[in-house]
Amino acid sequence: MTGGALALRGPAFAFRHDPFEADPDDALIHWPDALVVMRDGLVTALGDHAALRPRQPDDLPVHHHPEGLIGTGFVDAHVHYPQMEMTGAFGETLLDWLDRYTYPTEARFADPAHAARIAALFLRALLRAGTTTAAVYCTVHEHAADALFAEAGRLGLRIVAGKVLMDRNAPPGLLDGADHGIPATQRLIARWHGRGRLLYAITPRFAPACTDAALEAAGRLWRESPGTYVQTHLCETEAEIAWVRELFPAAPSYLAVYERAGLAGPRAVMGHAVHVDDADLSALRETGCGVAHCPSSNLFLGSGLFRLHDAKAAGVRVGLGSDVGAGTGLSALRTLGDAYKVARLRGARLHPAQAFWLATAGGAAALRLESRIGNLAPGMEADLVVLDPRATPELALRTEGAGLADTLFALTALGDERAVRATYVAGRLAHDRDAPADTEGPARPVGAGRPPGRG
Repeated sequence: MTGGALALRGPAFAFRHDPFEADPDDALIHWPDALVVMRDGLVTALGDHAALRPRQPDDLPVHHHPEGLIGTGFVDAHVHYPQMEMTGAFGETLLDWLDRYTYPTEARFADPAHAARIAALFLRALLRAGTTTAAVYCTVHEHAADALFAEAGRLGLRIVAGKVLMDRNAPPGLLDGADHGIPATQRLIARWHGRGRLLYAITPRFAPACTDAALEAAGRLWRESPGTYVQTHLCETEAEIAWVRELFPAAPSYLAVYERAGLAGPRAVMGHAVHVDDADLSALRETGCGVAHCPSSNLFLGSGLFRLHDAKAAGVRVGLGSDVGAGTGLSALRTLGDAYKVARLRGARLHPAQAFWLATAGGAAALRLESRIGNLAPGMEADLVVLDPRATPELALRTEGAGLADTLFALTALGDERAVRATYVAGRLAHDRDAPADTEGPARPVGAGRPPGRG
């Protein structure tokens, strides 16, 4: 057996350009029978199987997915792992929902054992959804971030995450001033940032939960911590924006609160940005911030309709966020179905190529990782998903004889975790939908699990 190498065979697709910037009908490359060769965590060769296979070693292990669809893994640009257990909590506006559900749920993470249990459940759920990279909010508890990073490292996922910082307008047990939150963040950065595939995000929850001093301290720490990220929330609801005006009367806009604190720039990802104006979009582009579009949670909480096409036209880097727990699931396919509905409600059209770009290359760009992840190509990290267009009777009926674009659209309209046949992280099988549940664990090396073929 060829040590350290593995190949996937089957129908595959990749992007040739950003479908928001050029013809979406010409944005996708499609191989009806592809070979994807992976070695040492990278894609090393990609092309038509008949042409490429003779140039590979005879003993190259091959996983054959003749009825699947191979693509790059999904990128979740905004998700709260502690809120997994409160997904689907009933009917509140954002600010009421935080008080009634979110803060009591996050308070439970004071127990390290609880944090470790939910972190493990959350990360396995990401893999079942085909998500290989995620930007994750933890709680204020240092050990809750430790739990997530430790398990993500064990599984091989690429995770950008951080402990939440907030020092006002939350229950006392969840507040931590700069004298505690910043040292804890510094320790977490030292332990985890740049370790394997793990990256740290300085995470002020949102402006109303932070004093000027806390935001400024977070901004200083970001400047002093090269390569780290910032993640926070921006303009999610009109009530939140009005509250920001009351709390920061000198700031000309919500985004300006972060800009003045030094928290806007490349590798800063703003969640939601639903109620932004043209000046905000220009500022987001000029500062280099990314935006996470969270359509499922915006619909669930009635927050509003994101201006996706306007943001892209303005040159803003936009990815897709599940935003669990206001989002109702981790499946990028389900979230893309909601993104389509939001676009239609705004009178726009979301092409299937644009949808899948948003959930992959768009998220990678928002995170400034587009040279590593977000597309299927030689030299990129081997984070792959094998989709199953026949996962349910409805999908099988809809995709029978369909072309690539129609198949992708059907997956967003009718698909969920059931349509994820397998997930590979860094070139290793990390989730096999059809494997017995007790066989799943860390990403398996070549030769583990079911025997590969030699196709």
